Amino acid sequence: MPVAYAMPMMMKRKKLTAAIAAVLALAVGIPAADAGNRRDEQDAARRAMLDGQVMPFAMIKRRVDAAVGGATYVGSEFNPGSNHYRLKYVKDGKVMWVDADGRTGDIIGMAR
Repeated sequence: MPVAYAMPMMMKRKKLTAAIAAVLALAVGIPAADAGNRRDEQDAARRAMLDGQVMPFAMIKRRVDAAVGGATYVGSEFNPGSNHYRLKYVKDGKVMWVDADGRTGDIIGMAR
């Protein structure tokens, strides 16, 4: 009479543990890669400011803050190719994007 083979419970747990570990490793690695891109963006903005190509971000942010009338600042992005900043705000539960010229600090676009 043939005997049915059953995988020992220990083997099942090891495979499950390995699968969970692989998923967690991917989940941890993705934010780390994004953080590296964010760091590159910050470095590019700093280099542009030190080279005199753009105004200090604090000056640009003050100008935009005054124009958005009490909206809450959420974050920003810098495009080194155009020396433009995109600032993100929230007002009355709606997201507002403001594009500013890094050289002059002038607002060049706004979208809600």
